[in-house]
Amino acid sequence: MADIESPCNKICAVDPISALCVGCGRTLAEIEGWIRFSAAERARIVAELPRRLAAQPDAERARSG
Repeated sequence: MADIESPCNKICAVDPISALCVGCGRTLAEIEGWIRFSAAERARIVAELPRRLAAQPDAERARSG
């Protein structure tokens, strides 16, 4: 399985309520550990990101500037 690239989109701000990055939807622990995670773990995280981002009410505003 090919490596899964980071979902970082250079919008790095952590929502104080959800503790998720408003740009990519990852936790700080996931961001920090990304390079050590297996491809399967990265794929699991990436699959969860759309749901996480959709659950953040201010995320769309933050992504659009």
